[in-house]
Amino acid sequence: MELKEELIARAARARSAAVTLAPASRADKDRALAAIADGLLAREADILAVNAEDVAEARAQGLDEAMVDRLLLDPTRLRGIVAAVREIAQAEDPVGEVLGMKRRPNGMRVGQVRIPLGVIAMIYEARPNVTIDAAALCLKSGNAVLLRGGKEARRSNELLGEVARQGLASVGLPEDAVQVIAPLGREETKVLVGLSGFIDLLIPRGGEGLIRFVTEHARVPVVQHYKGVCHLYVDASADLEMALALTENGKLSRPGVCNALECLLVHEAVADALLPRLRSLQAGGLEVRGDEATCRILMDAKPASPDDYGAEFLAKILAVKVVSGYEDARAHIRRYGSQHTEAICTNDHGIAERFLREVDASCVLVNASTRFNDGGQLGLGAEVGISTTKLHAYGPMGLASLTALKWIVEGSGQVR
Repeated sequence: MELKEELIARAARARSAAVTLAPASRADKDRALAAIADGLLAREADILAVNAEDVAEARAQGLDEAMVDRLLLDPTRLRGIVAAVREIAQAEDPVGEVLGMKRRPNGMRVGQVRIPLGVIAMIYEARPNVTIDAAALCLKSGNAVLLRGGKEARRSNELLGEVARQGLASVGLPEDAVQVIAPLGREETKVLVGLSGFIDLLIPRGGEGLIRFVTEHARVPVVQHYKGVCHLYVDASADLEMALALTENGKLSRPGVCNALECLLVHEAVADALLPRLRSLQAGGLEVRGDEATCRILMDAKPASPDDYGAEFLAKILAVKVVSGYEDARAHIRRYGSQHTEAICTNDHGIAERFLREVDASCVLVNASTRFNDGGQLGLGAEVGISTTKLHAYGPMGLASLTALKWIVEGSGQVR
């Protein structure tokens, strides 16, 4: 009961802070963001030190390397976080943007205006960068945020949250607009996700188990960020050097992220020419798990199990399947995809257009790596996650996705 009362009290403070933050000027919000960026640089040594403690404890407890990679901060990554905060400060303020103002036949002018959502709660694992990305995005969009990170990043998140709160307070904005909540067990998490009337939107970001648990128990709206089972289909007309480069970048540039390539679908007409080229990637540590046709061509590939198709490996493992053509590839994606990211390598304009039109995912790419489904790469700046459901956002969630549209009407005495 004490914990529930504490969570309610913190959510109430967040709601009060959101009321103050919503009408704040862009200048004040941007000054707070600048203070946060400066604070991160000023506390770099402290942040890296506590993160090193989190990483050491995670490794001692046997956390897999993909999770450790998500947890790790180094000077380059921290400067990337700082750059993202500064980029958010430079972005246009979405709050107050008026859309579609039109005059009705009765003389009224009718349109919509962007407004903050209110209080956003984020539940996430490992990635301490999410703490600052989410705080900065919510600040710029006029929202308060409750941040519940995982226990593996407890020290890092606490210090990052402290820096964000100090940045807010330094310019006179309410520091309770950013609150880091200590890691909770499942029963305690049920309390947080059940705070209807206090939380306006809940964003879980992490493993499939976490997201399913949150979705099943939430009593507030949830934007789901399910697993990233990303495919690349290599068509009969594809440039095979390009296909190999897209495979290498998609799978090996950073295997532990949600936009990493997990399954390669190869048209049977080019399988004999393309699959042997995967040996160069195997030399870099790639494990190929293929169907019968793949294993016949690439004899050192491991036979794939039924569970390998549809798996999010988050490791240097790639499922491979030879398909009869576009329709076969599309059927496979429809069955095993997670509506995250899907790509095609082709020189056939008609097939490319069909893929863009017919494949259902938050981002569909032609002749480009799956790794481009990212807020920064798509021009949104930082993001709070990639929504794989369509209410109210689909794909990377930047500033505009953290607002709602309110109808506004300007009349001159009209009555109905």
